[in-house]
Amino acid sequence: MVTRTSHAEASCAVARPLDAIGDGWSLLIIRDAFDGLRRFGQFQKSLGLAKNILSARLRSLVAHGILETVPASDGSAYQDYQLTEKGRGLFPVLVALRQWGEEYFFLPEEVRARLVDRERNQPVARLEVHATDGRALTPEDTVIAMLPGTR
Repeated sequence: MVTRTSHAEASCAVARPLDAIGDGWSLLIIRDAFDGLRRFGQFQKSLGLAKNILSARLRSLVAHGILETVPASDGSAYQDYQLTEKGRGLFPVLVALRQWGEEYFFLPEEVRARLVDRERNQPVARLEVHATDGRALTPEDTVIAMLPGTR
């Protein structure tokens, strides 16, 4: 089996999160958690994933603080998985990935699942990257710079 390289010490903010969410199954679990799935069986049914692989991915997402386990909402002996604040922070990432997928992986006439505003039932506006002064930015307008950490 191939050992994955850890990016835990990387200075790149794209590389570091890959240890937590770089696996396609992990992103699909997170997608399903945003869609309201909470139980192991619900994730398994949605994804058709082998129990051992699903269990490993859920354990990793919990260990990385993206999901947390909580007592089952129905009072049973089971546990639910729910997104943490860190996990909910992935919402724009999933929206961007979804919008990129809609644009480049479907024919225009193909039916697809679309993310819509619950209140208005309208598609979510396309995500854009903006400068602090509000200008829309393209890749050519940006550069990577080493700066001190801030939130």
